[in-house]
Amino acid sequence: MAATIIAIAVSTLYIIFTSLIAYWMRRYTNYYIRDPFVRSLFLEGIATGELCGVCFELIIIADNWGVSMYGVYLFILTIWWSLNWEDATACPYTHIEDVVNGTKSVRDAFLLIWAELVGGLAVFRYVQLLWALEIVSTHKNRAFEDCTTDLQVPVIFGAFIECVATCIYRVVSRGLSEINSKIGIIIDSFIGTTLVIAAFNYSGGYFNPALATSLKYGCLGTSFMEHVIVYWIGACAGSIASLRVYRLPFVQQYVEQYKEKT
Repeated sequence: MAATIIAIAVSTLYIIFTSLIAYWMRRYTNYYIRDPFVRSLFLEGIATGELCGVCFELIIIADNWGVSMYGVYLFILTIWWSLNWEDATACPYTHIEDVVNGTKSVRDAFLLIWAELVGGLAVFRYVQLLWALEIVSTHKNRAFEDCTTDLQVPVIFGAFIECVATCIYRVVSRGLSEINSKIGIIIDSFIGTTLVIAAFNYSGGYFNPALATSLKYGCLGTSFMEHVIVYWIGACAGSIASLRVYRLPFVQQYVEQYKEKT
């Protein structure tokens, strides 16, 4: 029992430590980098690094204390990210949405996605360093062991799950942003966490190509093309579809009703 408490305490401290590093990196970036676009590149890289670094540790929590505990941590962290990331999203398809909407150039979107991938992939070396310390048994042999895929269903089903869940989340998130509710962040975090938990044992519930690539690209059980189809094409298709779904009359009517109440 004592060992279990110590292990989850260490995982929690790793998550807090990673979040604090990212917090101060954002502070320094905002202070020293004056060019808005260059600053955005750094902030996207930092946010994605934080997201992926923390989610590596969430894998440890899920493996040892179950999906429910994982969900509690994810819910709290999602609120933290919403309050601290400002305009950064750490998610490639948000920039694709901007391109489709005509609010961002293809060049800018490409560079922002590139920054996210750099941040997400680079952070694994940092995670390896923490895990290699093997302070607790839950980190033993995790730093250099081969990872395995989270995809537990056929590729087409996995892509469908990532697509539909991403579409639902983006519609809800966009609606909450427009309604501007005082508890919008909490509702957004709850729905996002619920969708992740629902898909956890099927596709892994990533709904974010950069996150999936950082955590699971090259893992045993999924080829390069399968990874792209499920976690890139599936999620991005759902994101783009959400733009159309959000404009549907019944969705707009629902949003307007809640805007009037608030």
